[in-house]
Amino acid sequence: MEITHNGKTNILEAIFVCSLGKSFRTNKDKELININSNTAAVEIEATKTDRKTKIKVELNDLKKFYINKISLEKISDLPGNIYVVLFTPEDIGILKNEPEKRRRLLNIMISQLRPVYIHTLNQYNKTLEQRNNYLKQIKTEGKKEENLDVWDEQLTTLGIKIYNYRKEFIDKINNKITEIHLKTTENKENVKIEYKSNINDKDYLEKIRERRELDIIKGYTTRGVHRDDFEIYINEKETSIYGSQGQIRSTIISLKLAEAAVIYEETGERPILLLDDFMSELDKKRIQGFLENIKDNQVIITCTDSFKIPNSEYNLYKVTNAKIETIAGKKQLQKR
Repeated sequence: MEITHNGKTNILEAIFVCSLGKSFRTNKDKELININSNTAAVEIEATKTDRKTKIKVELNDLKKFYINKISLEKISDLPGNIYVVLFTPEDIGILKNEPEKRRRLLNIMISQLRPVYIHTLNQYNKTLEQRNNYLKQIKTEGKKEENLDVWDEQLTTLGIKIYNYRKEFIDKINNKITEIHLKTTENKENVKIEYKSNINDKDYLEKIRERRELDIIKGYTTRGVHRDDFEIYINEKETSIYGSQGQIRSTIISLKLAEAAVIYEETGERPILLLDDFMSELDKKRIQGFLENIKDNQVIITCTDSFKIPNSEYNLYKVTNAKIETIAGKKQLQKR
């Protein structure tokens, strides 16, 4: 399915919210509500191999989730009911942005396959905040330094779990992305992802404690999985430094396709691919290579320029001012 014109990204956002419980465009739920309203709701129906699932999200003062009309107690119960893989134009800057953006991307990808990961990450972040607050109190109020032992041990226990989740996931992505990217670049570009952490699962506690004096001076925790990062290499060169705009774009799309392949391998369910304006700045060979890789998935593509999808069945829709119009009997998306 392709969708064109104003409001098209809102459709992808609605599906994403029903899948993961949050927007990919904002962290503020109130921004998902029309400026002239106090509430909003989204409901979708998905068919999996063994069942149909209805998911509803209600937004007002609180955010509520329902699966088959049954209210969920916590957001971590939502991921895994519908699998999605999202690509947006903003993803192109992910390799050149600050590490926080890449960690967020990694967290989103892992949370679909490992819902408990969200709970572990939330616990880690709360513990980290408490430790940072106490570091400031040591410096300003003369609190006892040895009381940090409790938070150090908690951070270690939670941090090792997060580290192992991330390492396992990136290893699985690496097993997929190389083949996918070689196929789309006529065997010219070998891609690899490297997980970077200043911590590992062997001496986590020791590394935190050896920076304690520096942490007290700075007032925050300088080591831990909250500072993790990853780098993508093309032919052993850092893509963020040496890659062209087209290479960066196609590498990120290969990353998303690898994510889809990992989801299918683990769950037996093919995720919905949400591709927002992904054709721009790609040459015809790369476009054709990516279309070959996504042909077995349900795909929703939004765009504004025309392109052809040979040997494929698809529906065309036009979105204008929040209204969707079906364009019947066309195989080529016309420029609008």
